[in-house]
Amino acid sequence: GFLGLSPTYWKELQLPPEIIKTTVADEWEERMDAVGRTFLGLTLGCARCHDHKFEPVTQADYYAIAGVFASVRIADRPTMKAELWAPIAKARAKVTALEKQLAELKKKKPKDVKAQSAKLTMQIAVIKKITPHYNVPMVSGVAEAALFVNPAKGKHGTTLDYTVGKARDLAIHKRGNPNTTGAVVPRRFLGVFPVKAGKPRRFERGSGRLDLAEAMVEEAAPLAARVIVNRVWQHHFGRGLCPTPSELGHSGEAPTHPVLLNDLGARFVKNGWSLKWLHREILQSATWQQSIQNPAAQKTDPANEHLARMNRRRLDVEAWRDAMLHASGQLDTSIGGEPQDLDAKDNRRRTLYGAIHRREPNQFLRIHDFPDPTAHAPTRPQTITPLQQLFTLNGRFIHRQAEALAASLMKQKGTETRIIAAHQKLFQRSPRKAELNIAIAFLAENDVAAWSQYAHALLAGNEFQFID
Repeated sequence: GFLGLSPTYWKELQLPPEIIKTTVADEWEERMDAVGRTFLGLTLGCARCHDHKFEPVTQADYYAIAGVFASVRIADRPTMKAELWAPIAKARAKVTALEKQLAELKKKKPKDVKAQSAKLTMQIAVIKKITPHYNVPMVSGVAEAALFVNPAKGKHGTTLDYTVGKARDLAIHKRGNPNTTGAVVPRRFLGVFPVKAGKPRRFERGSGRLDLAEAMVEEAAPLAARVIVNRVWQHHFGRGLCPTPSELGHSGEAPTHPVLLNDLGARFVKNGWSLKWLHREILQSATWQQSIQNPAAQKTDPANEHLARMNRRRLDVEAWRDAMLHASGQLDTSIGGEPQDLDAKDNRRRTLYGAIHRREPNQFLRIHDFPDPTAHAPTRPQTITPLQQLFTLNGRFIHRQAEALAASLMKQKGTETRIIAAHQKLFQRSPRKAELNIAIAFLAENDVAAWSQYAHALLAGNEFQFID
């Protein structure tokens, strides 16, 4: 699933294979970089052209792992077991063949084109109707198939030839150029993690994906565990124990609390790599439960590197959108299902289920610091821009939530009761005397429009978006 979400680069097959090989090698590098930085905190992509300048990763290591990615192809996978999928795959193949006949028929336009078209259309409809789960959703994934870039036979251009069910080992690309190759490197793990006689684990099962995954949580367990712990810590505190979460080696910054990072990593592995355990361990700590109010610590340690207080945190855009839906009573908490357009008026599902288009990200997400979906993003940018404020004032989504919140408040009796209920729901506190007086004065006419404007102001406030 992780590899299935990889970006694919356009390949103009009318071009010669020398150019297409470079494009394919760029795709392998993207996958190497994403896997290395995400799970190991190492910039493996740097070793494409030469041995890594800072980390113990050789160019041979790079191509030993790149062989795994050269042995798979992006493919849609069904969300069901193979035995249930088999009859559906057969039915879909038959429908594809019939649709091809239908298209050719419309091009040729024989005299009885309407009758033949109706017959083919009926056959397609019947197959779809009698095949259980015909429209089962597919997910992005990969299939085992070795890729070879070859010259087109008998004509100018290139062909991409996949050998299904096979794997391949890559030759070293001298200076990163796939058209100038050296020795072939068998698929294996990084040489710095030997398992037997000073040699690293060999990848011999299919493409080697399973071997690679096992090597990362066995031989490289101390490193992978520290990377995961650091990312979870960053999620809760806004800053990791190591400030460069995708570079925990010599290329990154040193951890502020190396002993704590090592201890959490070791106990994380001991507790079966349980993320629930890790979250609980952090959230139950006195460090996480601190207030941001510590003037002395703020003066001596403005960056809060020593964690003597809590950092003020702004909700990520997903949590902010979900919080507005929850406050307005509109949130759909159902689990699973296909992704939906976040701009759709009737989309009340958690933002987690929003469709992400890599080349054209949703504008709501983009202007609120959602990471670039075309590249690895170690952290989210933290910006405050006029566009964010304009969305808060004029965005249709927040207006709809304000109207829904106002409607729910109007069901209660008494202006003061409603104001208190709004503050309890949004801020988990009662309104201050000045806030209560201002709100009562504003809502004197007690009409729906005024309550919608009041709800809008509360949803747009910093207190709703920032956590102390």
